[in-house]
Amino acid sequence: MSTTKPLSSEDVIGQKYDRCLADFLVKAGVGFSVGVVASVILFRRRTWPITLSTGFGAGMSYADCDRSFNPTRIPGTRIQPVAAPEAK
Repeated sequence: MSTTKPLSSEDVIGQKYDRCLADFLVKAGVGFSVGVVASVILFRRRTWPITLSTGFGAGMSYADCDRSFNPTRIPGTRIQPVAAPEAK
C-alpha cells in the first residue's frame, strides 16, 4: 500500500515555475530557430525575423504561464465555490 503525501503549496508553485521555464526555453528556442531559417532563406540575413519569431515564442510561453497561475483567464471557465457541509 502506498501512501501519497499531499503536496505543499510551495511545491505546487515550484512545479508551475519549472514548467513555465521549460516552456519558455522550448518555445523561444523554436522561435529562434525558425527566425534563423527564415532570415537565411527569405530575408537576406536580416536580424528582424529572428527577433520577431523569438518574441512570438516568448509571448506564447508567457500567455501559457499566465493561464497556469491564473485559471480564471481561460475563456469560458467558471470557478464554482465549494459547498460547505451541512450542519446537523
